[in-house]
Amino acid sequence: MGCCGSAEVRDPRPPPPPATARLTSSANKKRAKREWKPLEDRSCTDLPWFLLFTLFCVGMGAICGYTIVTGGASRLVFGYDSYGNTCGQRNEAIEGVKLSGLDHTDRKYVFFLDPCNIDIVQRKIKSMALCVSQCPTEEMKSYGDLRRFAMINGSELCSYELAGHKYPSLPERFDKCPKLPVPQSKALPVFNRCTPVDISCYSKFAEAVVTFVSDNTVLHRLIAGVVASKEIIVGLCLLALVLSMILMVIIRYISAVLVWILTFIVVLGSLGGTSVLWWLYIDHRLTMNETVAKDLKEVKETNGETEASKDHMQALLVYAISATVFTVILLLLMLFMRKRVALTIALFHVAGKVFIHLPLLVLQPFCTFLALFLFWVYWILVLLFLGTTGIPEKNEETGLTEFRLSGPLQYLTWYHAVGLIWISEFILACQQMTVAGAVVTYYFTRSRDKNKLPLTPILSSVLRLMRYHLGTVAKGSFIITLVKIPRLILMYIYNQLKGKENACARCLLKACICCLWCLEKCLNYLNQNAYAATAINSTSFCTSARDAFVILVENALRVAAINTVGDFVLFLGKVLIVTCTAFAGVLALNYQRDYTEWVLPLIIVCLFAFLVAHCFLSIFEIVVDVLFLCFAIDTKYNDGTPGKEFYMDKALMEFVENSRKSVAPAERGRSKRSRAREEAELTEMKAMAPGTSSA
Repeated sequence: MGCCGSAEVRDPRPPPPPATARLTSSANKKRAKREWKPLEDRSCTDLPWFLLFTLFCVGMGAICGYTIVTGGASRLVFGYDSYGNTCGQRNEAIEGVKLSGLDHTDRKYVFFLDPCNIDIVQRKIKSMALCVSQCPTEEMKSYGDLRRFAMINGSELCSYELAGHKYPSLPERFDKCPKLPVPQSKALPVFNRCTPVDISCYSKFAEAVVTFVSDNTVLHRLIAGVVASKEIIVGLCLLALVLSMILMVIIRYISAVLVWILTFIVVLGSLGGTSVLWWLYIDHRLTMNETVAKDLKEVKETNGETEASKDHMQALLVYAISATVFTVILLLLMLFMRKRVALTIALFHVAGKVFIHLPLLVLQPFCTFLALFLFWVYWILVLLFLGTTGIPEKNEETGLTEFRLSGPLQYLTWYHAVGLIWISEFILACQQMTVAGAVVTYYFTRSRDKNKLPLTPILSSVLRLMRYHLGTVAKGSFIITLVKIPRLILMYIYNQLKGKENACARCLLKACICCLWCLEKCLNYLNQNAYAATAINSTSFCTSARDAFVILVENALRVAAINTVGDFVLFLGKVLIVTCTAFAGVLALNYQRDYTEWVLPLIIVCLFAFLVAHCFLSIFEIVVDVLFLCFAIDTKYNDGTPGKEFYMDKALMEFVENSRKSVAPAERGRSKRSRAREEAELTEMKAMAPGTSSA
């Protein structure tokens, strides 16, 4: 500052005003730093958050290592009996537990004395478990059959202290031998558990999970229908996948006429629903007035019915008023946003071009799903490892030995649960950053240079993410985690209060859950735009979020139009894919005349079709949102003049030109009015001038 000041003193030219000079220099510095185009020279962003996330992942890995070292993993894989012995290996004695520390090298399978004794609440088998050398190969109906099986195969199915040749005569056989009849069992491929071949004893457990099944025969027929239609299910799932990919390509050809038709249908439906509600309310009120007039003398007898009718009428009034408010808001939105629908159409058109130039975007949902699937499998395995890790304790109620974490180690499960949310959000955020980086590269490449794009912009975006911006993604996903965890806790408390008298507390919890859900959705949208700003300027998360928020606020009406019209069109696309897949499924499964045989395959196919459509169209939605942010930045810092040429596509350029043409007459009219006003003021001043001089 001192050098600059001395230079200004020696400069003979008159300096500009100090405040203006400072503002101009600061603006130039900001403009020099913030070019709002993809930077070639990048730097790491939010490095402390990357280190924090790395430490957190190391902690997740340490939990897995702890379960493996302490034997929890081996107990889960190989199985253990009710005395704490791991099957298939030698064991050390556990203090205070009889029959522990046995050599089970030859006993590799876990056998449950009563496999059908299932705790529906805890969803686990409440039965004594033993390590045996062979699972029952046939049904056994008497203790003599148990003795014969033990003598022939050397596999004793009763407790270890009972001799196999004495099973029929021992008084302890009723408590320490399997419940008769013993079903035929088969060992699971990996986990070495003896599982009954006939799953009918698990029907109660299936009813707890699938509540609509109330009969074993219905369950068997549903499963048989799925097994018999597995080829058709696979084919229909592939059809849904192909339809989703085709829709992403042809959605670029959507026209403004189609959007207005869909909008008209929505407005007409809203008006029709509101009219029906008001008609029902008026009809109910007139009917109640007539009834009251006729039965005025019998008010005491009809008092209960009158109160119920009043409550019904008030409910209809509330519904009608709510529908009216919604319809008015919808009409006002359509009135103010009618000129902005064209921008949504143009963005859809450009988004279709993006998928043509960047075909690997179509594979992005597969990569994300694969990453999430692998992580979830790992997470579930470690969670199961934690269930068999800890200090062995004898359950006083059942007399069985269980492994439980105690002391500070019991918080490992909570740490593991937080890891599920944070890392899942991190993977989804990586997808958003990858797509944003590729779309930004496409947008800020001049039209004449589109053919010079890198061969794999998606891979380039992934490399930039892994090299520079993992900290930004970790920070954004952590913010979502901070909001999601309280919401999940409140949802758990809300479910625990179901069926209880405290309705006020449940209502407050529901309101808090809704508020947190809305906050999470808003933060998700802001995070997505922050990732796009980071992909452009290589700035930190907070700076990018602030810049993106300013841009979005300046274009609030455009954002509302894109989110309403665009989301509605994409929702119709999802409905279209599910409907087409369901129709094809009905045609393919029509030869199975029994309803219960093809309803479950059809439900599975429809759910898969909706999931696939949601995954693919969510990528399309991310592309549209990033394109809009780039468009807003382009129109803010460029005006099409030499040196400030637009980066946008021809479709967006046509939208800008049409907007300018519609604004030009209004500006011309304003300029004419202002010019006439200035001429009138000048004439008045000339008329006043002689009078002033004469005075």
